[in-house]
Parts: sequence; C-alpha cells; structure tokens
Amino acid sequence: MRCPFCGAQDTKVVDSRLSGEGDQVRRRRKCVVCHERFTTFETAELNLPRVVKRDGSRAPFDGRKLRSGMMRALEKRPVSTDEIDSAMWRIQRKLMSSGESEVPALRIGELVMEELRQLDQVAYVRFASVYRKFEDVAAFREEIERLEQQPTPEAKRQQLDLLQELELKP
Repeated sequence: MRCPFCGAQDTKVVDSRLSGEGDQVRRRRKCVVCHERFTTFETAELNLPRVVKRDGSRAPFDGRKLRSGMMRALEKRPVSTDEIDSAMWRIQRKLMSSGESEVPALRIGELVMEELRQLDQVAYVRFASVYRKFEDVAAFREEIERLEQQPTPEAKRQQLDLLQELELKP
C-alpha cells in the first residue's frame, strides 16, 4: 500500500480489526519512510451475476432495486430491518454460490418470493401479485388458498423455538 503522505511503497500494518458488520477489515498502517500513520479498509469483492431481464437485455445486479422491491411489498408490515437484511443476504449468497455469470430476472423474483413467504404472507401476496401479473381476483384467491395450506411464518418460528427448547433439555 502506497503512503498517502510521501508516496513511499513500503508501509507496515500496525493493527487489524473487523469493522462494520464483520464484512470489512480496518487496518492501521505506518509508513516506513516518513513514519506517518493512516487507516485503510479492506472488503471482499463480490462477483454477483449479471441479470438477464425478460426482454433479453442484461444489466448488473443492483442490490438497491432488490431492497426497494422488498420494502414496497413489506410496507406497513411488522418485519424488522434485520430480518429484511438477512433475507437480502440469503438471496445474494444464493446468487453468488450458483457460480453462474448470468441469472434470469425470473430466478431472482422466485428467490424474493421464497424469502417473503417466510417473512410475511401479506407481503408475499403483494409481491406475487405484481411479479406474476395477477389478472383477476381468482388468481389472488388461488395464491391465498395455497398459502393457507402452509404454516404461517409465525407458527414456523414458534415450532423452531419449541425444538430448540427440547434440544436444550437433558
């Protein structure tokens, strides 16, 4: 790392710590030539695949668009920001781990619906109605009937809590 003060090539790392949410490393450095100290931040370079849209055009993956769509569906719903961040992280991780250089927008939409179904059923139906272009009330009814056959996200969380309690008991 080049010294920002004198331009020397030789710098020494004095201290390293995790920064942010553990996804950055903060390094304190000291120039061997002028002895000035400075801080650098190191982050992993994520190679998210390009998105192939319905019309065949390609665009870079945009996490802001993903968050915006999810936030619109989750508007005025009792879902915490941490839960939304975790869902976004899971979606991005699935995209990165696929190893594909391009992914259809339809696949991303399916991943979002999968996460929303786990977070909040109302948000899921909102998103699905736009994403799948529901034409009439019958389409809503069919989707709601499908949802009613599955346990609610809250019921699933309670089941997990009960299982964890059973595991803790000797």
